[in-house]
Amino acid sequence: MNMQRNILIAALAVITYLMILQWNKDYVDPVAEAAVNGSSPQAQTADVPALPGTPADAVTENGDVPLAVEADGSDIPALQPTTTASTASGLISIETDTLRLTIDPRGGDIVSLALPEYPVHQQRPDVPFQLLENSAQRTYIAQSGLAGRNGPDARANGRPLYQAEQTSYQLAEGEDNLAVDLRFSENGVNYTKRFTFTRGDYLIKVDYLIDNQSGETWNGGLYGQIKRDGSGDPSSSTATGMATFLGAAYWSADGSYEKLKLKDMDKGNLRETVTGGWAAWLQHYFVSAWVPAADGQHVYQTRKDSQGNYLVGFVSPSVNVSAGEQAEIGAQFYAGPKIQDRLKEISPGLHLTVDYGFLWFIAQPLFWILSLIHGLVGNWGWSIILLTILIKLAFFPLSATSYRSMANMRRVAPKMQALREQYGDDRQKLSQGMMELYKKEKINPLGGCLPILVQMPVFIALYWTLMESVEMRQAPWIGWITDLSLKDPLFILPILMGISMYIQQLLNPTPPDPMQAKVMKMLPVIFTFFFLWFPAGLVLYWVVNNILSIAQQWYITRQIEGAAAKD
Repeated sequence: MNMQRNILIAALAVITYLMILQWNKDYVDPVAEAAVNGSSPQAQTADVPALPGTPADAVTENGDVPLAVEADGSDIPALQPTTTASTASGLISIETDTLRLTIDPRGGDIVSLALPEYPVHQQRPDVPFQLLENSAQRTYIAQSGLAGRNGPDARANGRPLYQAEQTSYQLAEGEDNLAVDLRFSENGVNYTKRFTFTRGDYLIKVDYLIDNQSGETWNGGLYGQIKRDGSGDPSSSTATGMATFLGAAYWSADGSYEKLKLKDMDKGNLRETVTGGWAAWLQHYFVSAWVPAADGQHVYQTRKDSQGNYLVGFVSPSVNVSAGEQAEIGAQFYAGPKIQDRLKEISPGLHLTVDYGFLWFIAQPLFWILSLIHGLVGNWGWSIILLTILIKLAFFPLSATSYRSMANMRRVAPKMQALREQYGDDRQKLSQGMMELYKKEKINPLGGCLPILVQMPVFIALYWTLMESVEMRQAPWIGWITDLSLKDPLFILPILMGISMYIQQLLNPTPPDPMQAKVMKMLPVIFTFFFLWFPAGLVLYWVVNNILSIAQQWYITRQIEGAAAKD
């Protein structure tokens, strides 16, 4: 009878496993599936952005363009030239080893930017992840210009139409830099908007060369901003139930990292004057950020346009260029992966956009150790295993205390059961009897819980370290695990995790409450299903941690039970 029952349970488990595999195949992530089939919406060419006119206190008659500011941060009204707007022109495409982008000559905005070194899916390495785009799926562009009394972007009749010598540019082999110049002339002033790209980098220099050949002093100020709609994060998965941050961030005047959720920007506009600093838009794995001059004071602000798009950026103090003189002003724009070492080099605090949550002060050292290990072994999967071993060794004394307490509780379990039978429903006498038993046996009933609670912050911090680090994206381990940031395609690791949890329960004392005991027996099954869609790197950590815990707990339990048998 028992044999038949075991066979039925095994058959049911196999059928359930095959059904989960088929469900996963039928309901695969649509973005990844589209990328494999070559029809990803992110691979489409971006459209020319529409620039809505939304008069507001802090913007010009061109709704996207903020007012220029004086050195003290006060707004400067814009004067409106009388020239007519030019007709629209085609986009300008630029390609380097790290970036593929398009620039709209109307205003010189970056309206599309893809990352060839970060494909959407491993099965289609030729389809790069699209960070910036202006399409039916998403509005996410980087804008910059010159506002102020004579700023060409503050005109009532539209933003300037720049001209370029070519419609496409490519960083040549053997060259480390590529400069792309856009030119525009108006009222005796010649403007050159220069984009400078560097091999192997995601940082773009954006400079304005102003040649004032008019008979009057020119006045204007640089601005840079990121414009994005409220659509979801295309690089994130909420399968774990813990979505990463999507929204804006900036470096505040008091030298702290500040995040702005979408609902925060819905409530009101930010306006803060900061020396140096930066303004960024964050999503899972990737970030875009404007970084103006470090030695200047800039007004950082957020607002929404009439179409519901969010704008976050800076406005630099207005400058004067005398008649016959020339001037150059500029900023830097980063668009790419959250690589901490590079972000640290660009501007103070920018590396904090790798958002490890409220336990970042623990997560940062963990990532540093993980990176050191990776430098030695060259594989992020084995690095996770070795880091888990190091953490387990560091907490060995605490874990040993916990397991000794559990082993002792298991040892006296028969005596506790005898007390329950003796006192029945008399809870007061039962509690007194149990306290006397604990005192006699020198057992702390909380001894198994407190050491685990002490370790929980480290476990949570490691969770966010593995969850947020772009280095895990499409990083292979062994065999079927080709991407540690995605779920195990065969669900082998979650099943091993559930089995290891069940074995751990066998080593733990049985809860005194029958209902609690039944719930504990169900936990391995519940957690197995819960972990099915967790990133493989996170599940790998839990499997290794459980295996090490089982080995340590088994050894300590065997010691204590062996000593008790001799007495």
